[in-house]
Amino acid sequence: MAVRPVIGGIGGPDALRDALQGAQYIADDGLAIAGYLALALRKPLLLEGVPGVGKTEAGKAIGAVLGRRVIRLQCYEGIDSTAALYEWNYSRQILAIRQAGDAYVNLYADEFLLARPLLESLRDPNGTLLLIDEIDRSDQEFEAFLLEYLSDFAISIPETGTIRASEHPAVILTSNRTRDLHEALRRRCVYHWIDYPAPELEEQIVMARASSVVHATANAVVAAVGRMRTEPLVKPPGVAETVEWAEAATLLHSQGRNWPEAFRRAVGVALKDHDDLEYMRPRMDSVIAGVAA
Repeated sequence: MAVRPVIGGIGGPDALRDALQGAQYIADDGLAIAGYLALALRKPLLLEGVPGVGKTEAGKAIGAVLGRRVIRLQCYEGIDSTAALYEWNYSRQILAIRQAGDAYVNLYADEFLLARPLLESLRDPNGTLLLIDEIDRSDQEFEAFLLEYLSDFAISIPETGTIRASEHPAVILTSNRTRDLHEALRRRCVYHWIDYPAPELEEQIVMARASSVVHATANAVVAAVGRMRTEPLVKPPGVAETVEWAEAATLLHSQGRNWPEAFRRAVGVALKDHDDLEYMRPRMDSVIAGVAA
């Protein structure tokens, strides 16, 4: 496969990692390499991982680095081609027929076409980044529908013909791995698994995203979240919850509560399931061990 100039002029993995850091997304070497290769080879990037590790944020940050408009297609159970591709504005077509009388009306003109994310990503002359979020929530039929788009970056509209991208869109798919994706979809992508970040990296993320948090607090909250993730929780805290817990505890501490109490009181921004809160309540002392009073 021929390697063409990289979208956005990114010169290599290190350049992408540095640019992402400038966009307040702290990426490890694995993500930087996978992201660079996807851009260089003009292939979709498939990011898998448990919820809360920053897959969607990675897509948004790469879009910001490239200077491209991010178009997000949120997948869900039962999503079909109409929601992803296009549909005709039937009410407007009917109105046009009534107003035209005996005159001819082209009911398949662009003015009657409602573009959905896939079509919208192809029609933007400045290029876009299409974020297909949580593809595992859709069904296999929808995956099959995506193959034409991901292979040729073209969409066939029976009434008007084939639409191809004037500027090649960058594409990122995310999956929480609630089901296995079809091999045909995986073959079209550069793949990367995003795990919970190492403590040192997660501290950097907290410091970058929460300007009011000092390093000692970031260190403490990352250690506490790390202990929580070893427990059998329904919804373990993700990276966003780590940042929010650090911010919330800092806010309560500024209002006079000591650090252990601030962490306990703010735990609702880290744990967002009733059973998890009840399970962790008697274990909070061990979770926040080491937090300065």
